[in-house]
Amino acid sequence: MLELLQAAHAEKHKRRGCKPKHIMEDRLLMALEYWREYRTYAHIGASFGLDESNVQRTVKWIEDVLIKSGAFALPGKKALLRPDAQYDTVLVDVTESPIERPKKDSGDAIPAKRNGTRSSRKSR
Repeated sequence: MLELLQAAHAEKHKRRGCKPKHIMEDRLLMALEYWREYRTYAHIGASFGLDESNVQRTVKWIEDVLIKSGAFALPGKKALLRPDAQYDTVLVDVTESPIERPKKDSGDAIPAKRNGTRSSRKSR
């Protein structure tokens, strides 16, 4: 990944020799942290001393470079249809639990009177 990114950066900036604020390893680490931990751009930016928008542009650029290279790709939809595919099953308990709420007919709550809530205009 690093070699692909360095080559793409050199190609992009071959005319003007601008240097990024962070080295390519840090930029790749930002993208990997975003994909693995799904941290927010603001949180990653705070870790690396960058703005949220800079982190977003960096991750998007790295995604585009890696996708265009063709070396890294997820399996397609048809890979799930193969007869020899094995699946891991995860069960999550999402049953509802009762919540204690006051009854509608309860006399505990007294509604507030609405006197004086509207301002009256004096005629001139």
